[in-house]
Amino acid sequence: MKILITGYKGMLGSDLVNILKNEDQHELILTDVEELDITNIEELREMFKKEKPEMIINVAAYTDVDGCETNRELAYNVNSIGPKNLAIVSNEIGAKLLHISTDYVFSGNNTIPYIEEDKTDPQSYYGLTKLQAEEFIKETMKNYFIIRTAWLYGINGKNFVKTMLNLAKDNLEISVVNDQRGSPTFTCDLASAICELIKTDKYGIYHVTNANDCTWYDFAKNIFELANIDVKVKAIATEKYPTPAKRPKYSVLSHEKWNNSGFKPLRNYKDALNDYIKLELINK
Repeated sequence: MKILITGYKGMLGSDLVNILKNEDQHELILTDVEELDITNIEELREMFKKEKPEMIINVAAYTDVDGCETNRELAYNVNSIGPKNLAIVSNEIGAKLLHISTDYVFSGNNTIPYIEEDKTDPQSYYGLTKLQAEEFIKETMKNYFIIRTAWLYGINGKNFVKTMLNLAKDNLEISVVNDQRGSPTFTCDLASAICELIKTDKYGIYHVTNANDCTWYDFAKNIFELANIDVKVKAIATEKYPTPAKRPKYSVLSHEKWNNSGFKPLRNYKDALNDYIKLELINK
């Protein structure tokens, strides 16, 4: 399959490229912001007309959640208009589209895992722009995949795990919020799931994260335990760590639709984290 990937240099994009290359049955067209501006529809048309991709995987996004609150024009253009343009041009050439979305499209007020059909109610501008992208894609296309995921970490890019490991170098005690709950997700595992999904015609929205859930405080403790680092982790309330963008208190996503569609469930987040920590320690 001829696959065009946007944002291929990012944390998820780089893992996706590695897995697709290893499958050795795809022709990859790799683009990032330097090669392709997804906010420019004419540039997209020119690229798609020239390359004629059969599948577009959009992992390009402005993911600075707090930055989106102040840089609203940039956030809207990249996170909403970019995917809309991709949907329009994909439709024009008869290509499929896979787009990455987020748990931030929900309010975070649930007490049980969110299913795909649950009411959306984003509490941040980042979440709003990602929801707008979903709506644009649904209005424009029939042959689309949307994956909502959460709490991503991976080798190529900034993430919570790296932040904790770096903080532990200079601190004997670290304060971490203990009232936000979600499912940490290893980008390598998510990339594998994407590669399975695009081989099918099971279109629609899916929730895909590693299995089980925790708070950020629990996650930090897991990180230090697996990395064999002796540091005290102090649990604090979100109110003690204010941020420009409101975070969902509960954003655990249900995997029921994914599993019932015949796809392999992602492993427990602790098993994934263990593998990732080993990679981080090797790469030090």
